[in-house]
Formats: sequence, structure tokens, C-alpha cells
Amino acid sequence: MTGARIAKLFFLAVMACLLAACNPFSDARPMMDEYVERVGRVLDVEPAFSEIPASERIPRRRNRVLSMPDLELGMLDFLSLYSCELQYVVGEKNSVMGKVMQPLNRLRYEVQFIKAAGDCLNTVEDEELKDILNQAITSKRESLPIAIWNATWGVEEVETLFTFAKGEYPVEAADPASDLARDARQLNKAVAELLEQNFDVDTDFWGKVHQRWQAEYRAGQLINSAHLVTTRLGDATHLIRQRLEARPLCLNGNANNQSDIVQGMFFSIYIGKIQPYLADLRRARTDLIEPLSRLANMQSDVMPEHFQRWYESTLALKGGKSIWANLDKAVADHTKSWQTLLEQCGLRPGA
Repeated sequence: MTGARIAKLFFLAVMACLLAACNPFSDARPMMDEYVERVGRVLDVEPAFSEIPASERIPRRRNRVLSMPDLELGMLDFLSLYSCELQYVVGEKNSVMGKVMQPLNRLRYEVQFIKAAGDCLNTVEDEELKDILNQAITSKRESLPIAIWNATWGVEEVETLFTFAKGEYPVEAADPASDLARDARQLNKAVAELLEQNFDVDTDFWGKVHQRWQAEYRAGQLINSAHLVTTRLGDATHLIRQRLEARPLCLNGNANNQSDIVQGMFFSIYIGKIQPYLADLRRARTDLIEPLSRLANMQSDVMPEHFQRWYESTLALKGGKSIWANLDKAVADHTKSWQTLLEQCGLRPGA
């Protein structure tokens, strides 16, 4: 390849990067800032930018993981000597590897123990052993929700899914949260069955869910975008209300040159750029945040206090602390403000 050819390709690459950088609508944050600027410009109102609240991080793992009760050592030693499948299950737990089980493996052990102990119970005649087995099964059933919690919200991988280091949810995301959404639905179904004491649930897929959580960060991006969009829509709404409280955009409902400009910006920017992004956020929230919210809510009986506070602000879809309820309100308020403004000129959308 000649030097001139290399230079030309380099020039084209640089120009492409510059053009992309000059397009404020290619990324969420500059897009929302640009939108506020343009609303202020067409309404002759000086824009002001509010500080975007910091996203609340998921509690540290030490505040998410619950202490898992163990059977008394003497009981375990006794059960490990009995010649049925339970002997091998208990033996695995007592091994060196079993003492440092990851949360998912611990959940699998708890389920295996309950099933094996139940099978043993059907074969023994010794009353003392029956009593010990019944005590063990009851204890394991009662502590199973803790093992389930630790295998979902207590794992390290979930921290990557909710990281805020990757910015906002992309504009026109090429890889939506479909795989994560499928994982969340499958996980919800398995957790619900386990909580109903159905021990035939297949947990083979569970590890792959954790792997995807460790490789993805969509939940954190969605949370960042919720704060960004809520704040900037609030800023734009404030500008529209300032204009509504000042001189009318139109007199006697008659359109004019400025109202035509305002309407053009409304359709080209708000309808053409902002609303598609709002629709993407809504879709991703429905696909990912809602099932994750259900995953936490169905385990509310064992949810740690630190996590409860985070859940109410970050995962809950309703309530005064919910970022999603605040986003919905910001969208509704903004839409109403636009309708009121354009109605002054007989230009209300849908009228």
C-alpha cells in the first residue's frame, strides 16, 4: 500500500471520528444536554442544568450475603456413616472443597441433601435415625431461602451487572438486553419453584446466568440513564413552564413564525430523537429491571436491611424513592407541559 493511500485512509478515519464526535445525538448524555439547550433556544429562555444525582451502588457483598446455618457436627457425622445416598452428599460437604463452596454450589448441596435425606427416610426403620433425619430435613427446608438468596443476590457477578462504570444505556443499542432478560425470567421461575419446595428444579443453567452477569453491565447503564433522563427532562420542563408563565407563545391561538420553529423542534428533536430513546429505556426496563425486581421481591422474607433500602430506590417500580417512578413522572410532566404550550397556538399534538 502506497504512502498516499495510507494517508488518505488515515484522513478519512479521522474525519469519521470528528463527525461522530460532533453529533450530540449519538450518546445519551450529550443528546439530553443538547435537547435542553434547544428547548431554551426556541423559547428564548436561558437554559439551566441541574446536577444529576449519583446512582446508588448495590450494597457490598458482605452486606448482601446471609449467614448460612449448618447442622450440628455430631448430626452430620452420624448421617455420613449411614449407607445411603445421603452418606455421599454429606461426605462431599465435609471435604476440603465442600468447606469453601461458592453460593450456587452450596444451594445445590442443600437441595441434594433434602432429596437424599427424604429418600433415606423411606428406607430406614430405626426410630432414632428417623428422628434425626426429620430434624435435618426440617432444618434444611427452613434455611433453603437463605441459600437461594446467596446464589442470586449474594454472588460477586451481580456487581458487574449493576456497575455504573460503563455510562448510560446506548442510543439505538445494537445489543439490547434480550439475553439478560431471558436469563432473569428463567431464574425467576426456578427460584419460585424452589421456594415452593420443588426440588426437581434444573439448576444447570444457573452458572451461565452468573457468567453473563459478569460480562454485561446493562442494568447499571439503565440506572444511569434513568437519573440522566429524569433530570434533563425536568430541566426542559422548567424552561417550558417559565415560558408559559411569561408572555404567550401565540396570541389568540394564532400560530406565528416562532411557534412554527418551536413545533418543528418538537417534532424533529423530541419526537424524532428523545422519544425513541425513552421507548428503548422503557422496553429495556420491562425486559430486565422488572424481572430482577421480581427476583428480589419474591425473596423479601430474607432480604437484608442494606439491600432493602437499595431495592426501594433502584429496583422497585413504584414508591416515592423509586428512580423508575420518578422517571415516569418526569416523562408525564414534560409531555403535559409541551401539550399546554402548543395548545396556545392550536398546535397541540393529536388535537
